[in-house]
Amino acid sequence: MKCRLFIRMILVSIIASALSGSVTAAPRWVTPLANNISYYRNVDDNRRDRGSTLQVISINEFRIGTNFIIEFTGDFNWDLDLVQDHDYYIELSLVKPIYRGLAFNYQRIYGTFACGPINQFGIRVSLFSGS
Repeated sequence: MKCRLFIRMILVSIIASALSGSVTAAPRWVTPLANNISYYRNVDDNRRDRGSTLQVISINEFRIGTNFIIEFTGDFNWDLDLVQDHDYYIELSLVKPIYRGLAFNYQRIYGTFACGPINQFGIRVSLFSGS
């Protein structure tokens, strides 16, 4: 229940920032990297309607003593699955850059496909400069 409230707060703040044009007016200790909201209509290869998807991507770099990157990715689907009315996939990530394109990554995943939250710990290698 707390997770849903947290996610709603993130979504509302992203939407409000986008509508007010204040995404670029972030505090100096925050560097917005990507804040996108997309809406899709889904159709399968047989041209059958497969509902709609709302996708939210928010990636921001924070400097609180050291740099961290916080990422939120959410896919919210309606009538995509032939069995479920709606489903979702949510990923919350905390990335700690270590050296150049190398970073430590922690992800917390929520979704209708899993019985409960999933924790992932790993190393991320960015293959492109400036990433």
